[in-house]
Amino acid sequence: MSRHARQNVLAQVGPQGQRRLAAGRVLIVGAGGLGCPALQYLVGAGVGRITLVDPDRVEKTNLHRQPIYRMDQLGRPKSLAAAEAMAALDADVQVAARVEWLTPANAPGLVLDADVVLDCADSFAVSLTLSDACIEAGRPLISGSALALSGYALGCCGGAPSLRAVFPDLPAQGASCATAGVLGPVVGMIGAVQAQMALAVLLGLDPSPLGRLVSFDAASWRMGGFRFDAAPEPAAPLPFIAASQVAPDDLLVDLRTEAAAVPGARHLPPDRINELIPGDAARVVLACRTGLRAHNAGQVLQRHWPGRIALLALTDPDLKGTS
Repeated sequence: MSRHARQNVLAQVGPQGQRRLAAGRVLIVGAGGLGCPALQYLVGAGVGRITLVDPDRVEKTNLHRQPIYRMDQLGRPKSLAAAEAMAALDADVQVAARVEWLTPANAPGLVLDADVVLDCADSFAVSLTLSDACIEAGRPLISGSALALSGYALGCCGGAPSLRAVFPDLPAQGASCATAGVLGPVVGMIGAVQAQMALAVLLGLDPSPLGRLVSFDAASWRMGGFRFDAAPEPAAPLPFIAASQVAPDDLLVDLRTEAAAVPGARHLPPDRINELIPGDAARVVLACRTGLRAHNAGQVLQRHWPGRIALLALTDPDLKGTS
């Protein structure tokens, strides 16, 4: 108790709240710029068990915004390196590192085993997959995003609207830290807000962070946000599936305009999706690298074809060899 004495003096925590944190189970997907501060603060708060999922390795270009990693860890799996760092911070907190992709195949089990889920991954497919799994399991999801000089964190699912309800329409193109840049403190602030939201959920604080979005803009030095408790769920959401879940009678369509080689797939650029005639296909599976083009093309296809549509992100490990 002496380790957490400074937070236990808070009326919102106390010995009973500390016991709730010690019994808490958190799933963090992504050990990057958002996941690092979120992980540190949750471990520091004494959350009992944290599962950390990330398939990537430490790179030199990560270090300015992921300061828990060191130069001598370059090339090591992030989740393993992060777990080692957290063991040095508090050996009583169990951090289970999983070096793997979060996919629609493993997401349900991982989500069901957690009390609260943190989306710290820079992926449309992962974010929507987690939202779908959290809605199904009744688990709260704390999602975050940061790019350039701004970002946001929000609490959804678990009785609040889903991520799909908050963002029913995705952008035509997605930027990344590699293309748009990012400052480390901006990402750190959003990750810290995610940690605070997760602690509030575990402690049962009122008002709840679920149904609330908090934003930060470092260019204008403004913080903002809004509540979305009444946001309607989309009528026909397009689910993501894993490569292992593609069925023999599916019509698999590869939307990538770059050279691609997915066995058995038909190649069709996104701007020609209206030309697609599925015929007797039981389901159309639209595939692209991140899931963004597939999601937008799927919404277009829905307007003239009433059949089943699923989405596939080609970062899926089963298709790792494709370009």
